[in-house]
Amino acid sequence: MSENTVRYESAVARYLEAWNAREPDALAKAVAAAWSADGGYTDPLADVRGHDGIAAVISAAHEQFPGFSFRLTGTVDGHHDIARFGWELVDGADGSAPVAGFDVITLDDDDRIRGVHGFLDRVPT
Repeated sequence: MSENTVRYESAVARYLEAWNAREPDALAKAVAAAWSADGGYTDPLADVRGHDGIAAVISAAHEQFPGFSFRLTGTVDGHHDIARFGWELVDGADGSAPVAGFDVITLDDDDRIRGVHGFLDRVPT
């Protein structure tokens, strides 16, 4: 495994940790560990910058899907300061995954996320 592969996988692990944090303090710490201070998040439903905006988007997802968690699908792929990966939002009660997507992240020199470009591949009707 190359040094860059570890770099990308570690960044994605911190990213998913943030998305799976539910308590406000844990969420704030996880977002700060994953994103740069001026980092951003953009998908078809949101376009925010900064830790507070990112935490608000994550909290809203947990409100809409209580008891769900995010998990990686497949492998993380990357080059230079860019990585891509798939994910699913999984129901803790029955294991179904009604939401899935694909994200592309850019990293800063400290391996924190500068930006996320998210795509929704599967959403509930």
